[in-house]
Amino acid sequence: MKRLVVFALAACFAAQAHAAGDAASGKQKSQACAACHGAGGNAPTGPDFPRLAGQHYDYLLKTLRDYKSGARKNPVMSGQVSGLSTQDMADLAAYFANEKGALHVTR
Repeated sequence: MKRLVVFALAACFAAQAHAAGDAASGKQKSQACAACHGAGGNAPTGPDFPRLAGQHYDYLLKTLRDYKSGARKNPVMSGQVSGLSTQDMADLAAYFANEKGALHVTR
């Protein structure tokens, strides 16, 4: 039983390492994103488009996956992600997560 647990944990860590995004590749793939979310994901072109820069990697990746699967509905985003691979989405999430965001909290 102990071996099974160790093997399962090793498999989980290996899967996470393989799925990790590459921010440099994400930057190259982000050109289409800039049309709505602005350069670096930090200058949306309208109030309906969120800032992507500085968001958490896991949140960005889940959101892209949800748009692709249809779990999250938006006709524009569904069209944008339809051709993205799992690695493309991980790369984009890594790029935008690594960008410095202009979000701040006011009190």
